[in-house]
Amino acid sequence: MRKGFRSDLGWSDVTPKGLWLNRRQVLAAAGAMALGGPALAGLTYEKSPLSTDEAPNTLEDITSYNNFYEFGFDKTDPARYAGAMTTDPWSVQIDGLVDKPGAYSLDDLTMGVTLEERIYRFRCVEAWSMVVPWIGFELATLLNRVGVQPGARFVAFETLARPEEMPGMANPSIEWPYREGLRLDEAMHPLTILATGLYGEPMPKQNGAPIRVVVPWKYGFKSIKSIVRISLVADMPPTTWNMLQPGEYGFYSNVNPTVDHPRWSQASERRIGGGLFAKRQDTLMFNGYGDQVAGLYAGMDLTKDY
Repeated sequence: MRKGFRSDLGWSDVTPKGLWLNRRQVLAAAGAMALGGPALAGLTYEKSPLSTDEAPNTLEDITSYNNFYEFGFDKTDPARYAGAMTTDPWSVQIDGLVDKPGAYSLDDLTMGVTLEERIYRFRCVEAWSMVVPWIGFELATLLNRVGVQPGARFVAFETLARPEEMPGMANPSIEWPYREGLRLDEAMHPLTILATGLYGEPMPKQNGAPIRVVVPWKYGFKSIKSIVRISLVADMPPTTWNMLQPGEYGFYSNVNPTVDHPRWSQASERRIGGGLFAKRQDTLMFNGYGDQVAGLYAGMDLTKDY
């Protein structure tokens, strides 16, 4: 299990040099374009102390091997088809047990926030992993601004559902829109972010443009993409994979190498970009963030609450 995080790293320690040449100029341009609004140009941007010391995957790895089922079930389908998705204008409906419900534009969502680079190891369910340099801000920042009411215990999310732009929605095996959820304390944890970009650029569409969740200690399908609705609710919300296969995918979906998926082991993983014959590595409990998040599950049986 990884012991904490180093905050004294330089960018050259974690990022391929060629991708960070002229970084300030790239960020200045990206700031004006990201999220479809000029307000971002004035946002503060900094490196997060929560970034890891692991080298990130290449931009090609990150943008060409994706799960985004609205565009198809093949890992290459999102990159092939997501360009048709309209992301400007964009708004997110925030409702339920909040003091300030409403439809929020992207500029509204990011007003006054500090964008940070957080380099997380990001896993999907098939026991493969990437390290992605996300740009984003804490989900807790937004939830505190809209005012969480005392009765709220969970946060529910929905993805855009636009069949005319998303050919994968023709597949009837999933009940659209894609849904996910977190317990409120998970959502408020500083590791949980709303990501708006990666590698110093606006979020690619196949990675969940223009705004998505990243929950780095859970399997990748919990980090819902292209969010159009956030609801604060009292009861555990339905989630897509739990609805589809409840015996295989639980609500919590924490990275746990001691609990096998019914059809494969989760004890080891393959890093994308290393080739088909790359040596597998041990999967870390809570994706290596146990020091930060294990306390959220004190007293729970994680073989049942999987």
